[in-house]
Amino acid sequence: RGYYIRARAVDLCVQDFLMKTHSHPRTQILSLGAGFDSLYFRLKDKGLLHRSVVYEVDFPNVACQKASLIKRMEELLALVGDTAGEGSGAITFSGENYKLLGVDLSELPELERALEEAELDNEIPTLFIAEVVLTYMETCRSDALIEWAAEHFSQACFLLYEQMCPGDAFGQVMQEHFSQRNTALRSLPRYPDGQAQQRRFLAKGWTECSVMDMNDFFTCCTPEDEQQRVQALEPFDEYEEWHLKCSHYFVLTASKGMEPSWTPLLPSVTAPRCDGPVRMAGSVTAAACAPCSEIPGLRRYGHSSVLVKPKVILTTGGFGDERGRHCRLQDFHLLSKRSGCWKAGCVKKENPAESWDGRLYHTVSCLSNGLALVVGGRTSPSSTGLGMLWLKFTNTCSVWDTDDITVEFRNLQPAAEPTALRWRHSVTEITFKGEKYLFMYGGRSAVEPVLGDWCFLRIQELSCAVIPVEGPVPEGRHSHSACSWKGGVLIAGGLGAAEQPLGSVFFLREFGHGFQWQAVGTQPPLIPRYSHTAHVHDGKLLLVGGVWLHSSCVPGITVLDLMTGLCLDYTINTESLEWPLMLHNHSSVFLPDEKELVLIGGGGNCFSFGTHLNPEPVSLSLSSILTQS
Repeated sequence: RGYYIRARAVDLCVQDFLMKTHSHPRTQILSLGAGFDSLYFRLKDKGLLHRSVVYEVDFPNVACQKASLIKRMEELLALVGDTAGEGSGAITFSGENYKLLGVDLSELPELERALEEAELDNEIPTLFIAEVVLTYMETCRSDALIEWAAEHFSQACFLLYEQMCPGDAFGQVMQEHFSQRNTALRSLPRYPDGQAQQRRFLAKGWTECSVMDMNDFFTCCTPEDEQQRVQALEPFDEYEEWHLKCSHYFVLTASKGMEPSWTPLLPSVTAPRCDGPVRMAGSVTAAACAPCSEIPGLRRYGHSSVLVKPKVILTTGGFGDERGRHCRLQDFHLLSKRSGCWKAGCVKKENPAESWDGRLYHTVSCLSNGLALVVGGRTSPSSTGLGMLWLKFTNTCSVWDTDDITVEFRNLQPAAEPTALRWRHSVTEITFKGEKYLFMYGGRSAVEPVLGDWCFLRIQELSCAVIPVEGPVPEGRHSHSACSWKGGVLIAGGLGAAEQPLGSVFFLREFGHGFQWQAVGTQPPLIPRYSHTAHVHDGKLLLVGGVWLHSSCVPGITVLDLMTGLCLDYTINTESLEWPLMLHNHSSVFLPDEKELVLIGGGGNCFSFGTHLNPEPVSLSLSSILTQS
């Protein structure tokens, strides 16, 4: 998907240019740093280059390699035309309406001479294309190129596709990737976001300029039927990585002297999210739980963590680092706090021959001091979801010590088993007429990308109870949060059917002979998000991390006052950490007495930049913001 959206943005803008200039007797396209791009051949094959000449520029060695490939393929030679032949000087290959030039873009005088030799006409409509090219050049040189194009061409358009937002965790991983390859992103410090790039082009002589990140492009400039086609192509469960990748790339179009105006990025629909910068009420500081760094199994995502005893946290499942390899994790881990310090350890298996099934995106509910229920989860997104599993813990000491805990697996086939075949769902304890139930809601399955149903599970026999529910039914969702409150459950955020984050909050409360859904109003409106965690403390809903579609910042802690609806956002200060903190696909546990929030795991695949897993648990003290809120 990440490469698809880039190609679609370029194709849309190029074809829009050709359509808008169709009445002109001649037009031209100049692709800067074209590499082995097949754009010319695709346009020619579609019959879209009647009056247009395509010029491609790249380093001489790249241009020579590309020319050799073209000469070896009859289909490509046929598209280039009968006049195809050897070039001279900087012209490596020349065809009927195709010219391939070998020249260093950063040497502007050389580029000018090569283009003049190739008979580029600066008086006819010209489209410049730069796909992830200019950012590798020294900024002063790329600025000069942008300004030169505006000054020397009377009717010009510019299409730019590049990275943005270097400051957050994903951006740091992205920058580190390119630095390790000796291809640093040099433009990012001066032009870190779309607005800065827009100001750049307007200052360099372009009269019109539009920019949008790739989340907006996919949502607003891609027809709904095409979105649905792409979403249905393959089993897909990497929503966080997809949205993060798209929030770190932008497409920009600029023009001057064009009649009518060239505006290919006019959205066909409005992006369903809040506009403008996110206003932060303050910040909280993250501190690493340093003693836990010796346990590599805590580097994971898609897992579940639950408080099984006061100050004792059990973490199960997920995908991560197990003994130096990335895999679906088998080991269970405990974090216990004593004398103000956290200690980590692995949980022993009662029967060493038993193995965890490697599930992720499951839930774990602690029902007693020694018993927990696992519900749902998956191995592969193309396989059927997994059912229910009891975890029985045995402790050889009166105090829960990480060295003295064993676990026994007990597979179940209860009456509610088919309902549990889902993942990215929630299971929350509720009370109805004095009796405790587990409320299973939402998620997704191998068949349904979004579920909006629910089930009241009787805890003893794990069968579904029929309890009436009235009120406005929430939109189906997965990757949401769910918290017990006043005997009911609070559902917040999640990802909806159109793969768009949701900003709604619902309270399911006991009402009459059953339950009632109630929408919870927020002011200002809650920013839509998903893949976050949540906790309730003293009438306040705490939303932790997640993914939203704002490019300007990442979610930290949101505090929602459930009495007044007041919603305040706080950043997480990570200066004390020596590594990027990714707050999606994580778990969190809140210790109310200390007002301490413990973040475990999180991260995932970062497009083509590698996998980042938060290396150790992180502690946040929320005393200041809970008092302030």
